[in-house]
Amino acid sequence: MKKYIIILTVLVCFKGYSQDPIHTQFFMIPETLSSSFTGGKQSTRAGIIHRTQWAGLNFSINTQFAFVDNWFEEVSSGIGISVLNHQETTTRYNFTQVNLNYAYHFPISSEWNARPSISFGYGAKDFGFQNLLLEDQINIFSGIINNTSIDPINLNDSVRFVDFSASVLFNSENSWVGLTFKHLNKPNISMQFDGQSNLDMFMSLHSSIYIPTGNNYRNDYKLYILTNAMQQGDYNRLDLGAKYQMDTFSFALLAATNPNKVDPNSHFLTSINAFVGLDWEGFRFGYSYDFNMTGIGVTGGVYELSIIYDFDNERCDFGCPDY
Repeated sequence: MKKYIIILTVLVCFKGYSQDPIHTQFFMIPETLSSSFTGGKQSTRAGIIHRTQWAGLNFSINTQFAFVDNWFEEVSSGIGISVLNHQETTTRYNFTQVNLNYAYHFPISSEWNARPSISFGYGAKDFGFQNLLLEDQINIFSGIINNTSIDPINLNDSVRFVDFSASVLFNSENSWVGLTFKHLNKPNISMQFDGQSNLDMFMSLHSSIYIPTGNNYRNDYKLYILTNAMQQGDYNRLDLGAKYQMDTFSFALLAATNPNKVDPNSHFLTSINAFVGLDWEGFRFGYSYDFNMTGIGVTGGVYELSIIYDFDNERCDFGCPDY
């Protein structure tokens, strides 16, 4: 009973501090971060990533992100569709959003290119309030459960909203730096009738910087420094690490940190994230596991599985970001 009261209180007081789902493999499927990667490989690509968080607890979170995009050479543009779905097992909360993404490519120097983009989305947040069982519905003497409660629940089971985002990416042959602003219109996501709770803007500054290693014999052996600084409301996160590409295999290790530590009980280092990937015949496979460093107990960690297929893997001629 106490659990559902807490859930109800959180949802009623739901403010713009709601956080977007975050993916460890932002460098594997950067479309999760920025629509500027739409058509980035100058081909037709499709992919999906699944994330399970805290599988060892009764409260687990599952997130899926899927995309398909295509490059249109005649207008130097990429157009694509992406779908995000997020579920929480205990509360039965579900969030789904579909986005239409557009990116334009143009060179800004002999080595660097720019990719501004916009994204229009339609989102839905759902929670089965009709499944809540309140205290006055239970007759402890007869064991009978009443269908109605005298407690007023002035809540919607779902909320729908329109979303707008923009981003820009700068890339050379081997490196890229991007900036993303999601929820520019700050849509109202309150589940109260006539309530007002605006979704906070999500900002991300992300990069993949190629580091020459002096290996002049193998062009397919590469080292990258990865960063992703995120801010949404009071919440912030900084992922910092490195990826090593070795022919068809890739390995990465990142640290997820909480620089602001808004809560005095929060930890600066929240997880260490390991990744392994494989490229094969136009397919790219990725697996990552986040090792919890906060000491909150046996959570089961966080893992992600991803798969991408490039329908024309060798098509890119010039100006494609390396990811």
